[in-house]
Amino acid sequence: MERYTKFLKERAEIELSYAKQIRNLSKKYHPKRSREEDSRYTWCVAFAATLQQLNELSAQREELAESLNSQIVSELSRYTQELKAERKTHFQDGRRAQQHIESSWKQLESSKRRFERDCKEAERAQQASDRMDLDNKTDGEKQKQQAAEESRSFYLSSLSRFNQDQQQHYHSLVPVIYQDMEERRIERVGDAMRASAEAERKVLPEAGRCLDAMMDAAQSIQPRKDTRQVVELFKSGFDPPGDVDFEDYSATMRRSISESSYLDNRTEGRRHSRKLWPFIRKNKTSSWTETSSWTKT
Repeated sequence: MERYTKFLKERAEIELSYAKQIRNLSKKYHPKRSREEDSRYTWCVAFAATLQQLNELSAQREELAESLNSQIVSELSRYTQELKAERKTHFQDGRRAQQHIESSWKQLESSKRRFERDCKEAERAQQASDRMDLDNKTDGEKQKQQAAEESRSFYLSSLSRFNQDQQQHYHSLVPVIYQDMEERRIERVGDAMRASAEAERKVLPEAGRCLDAMMDAAQSIQPRKDTRQVVELFKSGFDPPGDVDFEDYSATMRRSISESSYLDNRTEGRRHSRKLWPFIRKNKTSSWTETSSWTKT
């Protein structure tokens, strides 16, 4: 009983510690202050709802720990003290019962030895009378035989009484003194186990509701909506560039050109390259919509 009570106490402590850690975890990841993006994006809203439900789950574990301590542990502790006092009384009753059966056994052994002794004395008196060829029994012989008969009756009475005492000791007294108490103790442990399971079962519906809310929050997340909001929020306003034209460098191998024409083409190429400013490192801050959006994300 004490061992199971200690087990429930430790379990209640674990439940309280778990609830505290879960609550602290929820508080740690919950936004410290309200931010606009926390309500703008669906995944932020879902995460905040999950943290709130996690906080509710910690409250359910605290309620379970409170039920274990107040309803079961306290009752078991009180019953354990009562059981100790009852056990002490039963041990005293057991010792008295053991002393009684031992006394009855000693009396039986004493009556048995007396019967044996008187029978031997009566037998010796009978043998002495036979050697003397006496037709009539002497007074001493009669007394010996009478004593043997009395011893026999007393022995039979002691034997019957001992058998009754032994029957009562092992089939009535001992079960009442020890077995009934033990059965009640075991039954009380079973009741406590059922009560602890019932206490946890009571918090399951609320815990299930919290888990259902978490599932609903997860299903409410809309990735496409969130990414579109990111693009809309961080877009640069520039239009995407057009297609890049093909530059045919092989044409210079099929014809001879002057050095001046070649330089003119190089100049034209550099001027054309400057049109691709969105991809030049020094103009990185003015990128087109998709590039800026995803870089910011």
